[in-house]
Amino acid sequence: MEETVRYTYRLRPGATAQRALLDEWHRCRFLWNEAVHQERNGRKPTFCSLSKLLTRARARTQWLREGSQVAQQQMLRAYAAALNDAYRVKGRGKPKSKACKKALPSLEYTTRGFSIRDRRLRLPGGVSVPVVWCRELPSEPTSVRVYQDSLGHWYASFVVRRRVEPLAEAVGAIGIDWGVTTTATTTDPAFDLLYGGHRRRCAAELARAQRKMARRRRPRGQTPSNGYQQARRAAARLAKKAARQNAHAARQWVHRVISAHQTIAVEDFKPKFLARSRMSRKAADAAIGAAKRELIIRGVRAGRKVVLVSPAYTTMTCSQCYARAKQRLELAERIFRCADCGYTADRDRNAARLILATVEPVRVGADDVRHCLPPFEVVGAVRAGDPTPSRGGRG
Repeated sequence: MEETVRYTYRLRPGATAQRALLDEWHRCRFLWNEAVHQERNGRKPTFCSLSKLLTRARARTQWLREGSQVAQQQMLRAYAAALNDAYRVKGRGKPKSKACKKALPSLEYTTRGFSIRDRRLRLPGGVSVPVVWCRELPSEPTSVRVYQDSLGHWYASFVVRRRVEPLAEAVGAIGIDWGVTTTATTTDPAFDLLYGGHRRRCAAELARAQRKMARRRRPRGQTPSNGYQQARRAAARLAKKAARQNAHAARQWVHRVISAHQTIAVEDFKPKFLARSRMSRKAADAAIGAAKRELIIRGVRAGRKVVLVSPAYTTMTCSQCYARAKQRLELAERIFRCADCGYTADRDRNAARLILATVEPVRVGADDVRHCLPPFEVVGAVRAGDPTPSRGGRG
């Protein structure tokens, strides 16, 4: 079995190569902003129409002809895909213009636009960049993304094919409920993902670096000083350290979960609404979305059955008798008490057990990741989103 994955490596570009990469990024950013301008004027640009405009623009503009046509086409292809997603997916915003001081450089090259020779990445325009090869590529790359992070470091992300060795068959199932106090509460307390608090520990140091940035900021229109750039890099370094700690903890937890369970029932939780609450800082520190995404990707890769369950009424329904409470529990109430059977448990643990009870063998479809929403009620089953046992056959 093979899969398409990304292998990311650190780049060490010199001053000339870095200047060439930034010049290429400014050309691609200009094309992106022109496409956004067209969409705002009432047109719906497609990749075909944008490619024709690019051909005409390169014919009359020397500045665009000096750049790589492959990178420019890939930038327009990315814009067209983002615009189609915005029209297809409800609630997703349209692509916005890329500001010079806010957007980070990112360039995409296909096989026509790059090569690897003498263990160096060769790009159009005679740009040759040394690569820190921490591991060998499993196959010939089909594309590469060259980008710069907030610290100013450059990376190359290659798309390759590799063989996947599935994990050993496991027995058992687990239900997972997301939260803020405990990032992931499961049906088995031994597999809980505790709140790490990595951003909270460096909050004071980060605030100190941000105050230094504010003191050294020059008025608009003036070139930032070296002191301001140093303070900005220090703040970015602290933020990236906390993000990497969260990613490392999430990957270790995911490995433990998928190694011991064949069926994984995951609450299809959207943490976006927490950003508008008083728990926004702690929710951002918990990085629920990143942990959920890592669990789904690695679970599917390992051959596990990952089922996404709607979170509706999971905190109001008893996991023993499936009786639903008449009133919604407040966030301060951490203990669930069933008025019908008297069952008492932690509210998140009860929700995790209910999420697991929602997943029945008769509901498992052909896909590895799916929403457990049957088209009709099944006798003895529990409907996801309305976890009340059905009383009859078809509804």
